[in-house]
Amino acid sequence: MATKKYTVTLPEELAEGIRGEVGPGAFSAYVTRAVERQREHDRLGKLVGRLEGEYGPVADADLAEGEVEPREIEQLFDEQGGGAEPHRSEAA
Repeated sequence: MATKKYTVTLPEELAEGIRGEVGPGAFSAYVTRAVERQREHDRLGKLVGRLEGEYGPVADADLAEGEVEPREIEQLFDEQGGGAEPHRSEAA
């Protein structure tokens, strides 16, 4: 994929924190992945809006059920000290 250099303004603490975690050589790749995830999130939001317009809002019980696994993953991440991705079983 072709690349092009852009100027982006970020809060200094955020940028330096990321650079410290990933190193200067991986900063652009990190930001690229973050922008890709945000773009995907935005597109999914549009899809959800369209589907809710067609079928109505998601029931509270279904939303609560869908939030259980992410909370469990976040808890595991916190227990590991936040320094590594949670271990995922290949059987899962």
